[in-house]
Amino acid sequence: MQLIAERIAVHTRHPFVIARGGTSAFHVVWVRVRDAQSADDGLEGWGEAAPSRFYGETAETVMGALSRFTPLLELADGWSIDAIERELEKTLRWNAAARCAVSAALHDLAAKRMGVPLYALWGLDASTPARSSFTIGIAPDDATLRERVREAASYPILKIKLGTPRDADVVRIVREEAPHAILRVDANAAWTPKRALAMLDVLATHGVDMLEQPVAAHDIEGLRFVRARAPMDVVADESCIVATDIPKLHGAVDGVNIKLAKCGSLREALRMIAVARAHGMRVMCGCMIETTLGIAAAAHFSSLLDDADLDGAALLADDPFVGPTIPAGRIVLDNTPGLGVRRR
Repeated sequence: MQLIAERIAVHTRHPFVIARGGTSAFHVVWVRVRDAQSADDGLEGWGEAAPSRFYGETAETVMGALSRFTPLLELADGWSIDAIERELEKTLRWNAAARCAVSAALHDLAAKRMGVPLYALWGLDASTPARSSFTIGIAPDDATLRERVREAASYPILKIKLGTPRDADVVRIVREEAPHAILRVDANAAWTPKRALAMLDVLATHGVDMLEQPVAAHDIEGLRFVRARAPMDVVADESCIVATDIPKLHGAVDGVNIKLAKCGSLREALRMIAVARAHGMRVMCGCMIETTLGIAAAAHFSSLLDDADLDGAALLADDPFVGPTIPAGRIVLDNTPGLGVRRR
């Protein structure tokens, strides 16, 4: 198989800021795979790597990882996706975004060859996806925050990024501007257990129904402490990377947030869903800042989720791809074979 990779610069409509910082400029890597049959049918599989520095990846490291994967893929059978994913992980263990891009491209190509959308290849029902939230990032002042909440008025579920000295005011302002929205908050591991405890009354007062990653990723006992006292569900994100992380989180959180860019493949994401369900946990899938191509891969298994946060492309000002969308938070797929994505 032939692997082709291209870096793409994208920009958010507003600076995207979370507790760890932020920017409005991002680089993703567009991955395409072809094989000998592609010369006959013209088909190629597409995927996207959305690297995060938090997990040690950049567009440069992704390109380097893909160069390591190229010789392996040249000898691979494109239908043997599970075997290929295992070999990619053996080759470079901690390069999840790069591995995920190849995984998505292989799945896209297989579904295109079968002439069906990826969700149908998996035997899933696209008419019952989870509804996506829309993220309200950290704003520089109250006026800007109010304006951004008003811009998101069509979305019934809002996820508020916290992790500043103004957290209580931020939640109050969002609730004032969106009195009927479902509110969820994400501290991105910025709080101590003590700080999280102090915020619980504020969150409850304003009807917040989910608290995501309130404490540091390694602090499982801190998660357990907060969950025991929280009147809303507590969900792990940074504390949960792959399926083997889930058993240790059982009893410490109510649910987990899966992201393709951190777990490394579509098949690993499906394993995570199965393991979380086996432990009776709430299942969510989130995203990085990604184009429609990156979001599409997760959108195809959205019917298996309780919650989704697949708004990465909706935050962009210059998305180069067209495909699955989230109007008013509703994940919309069609019958286009594969991921259903094309260049704008």
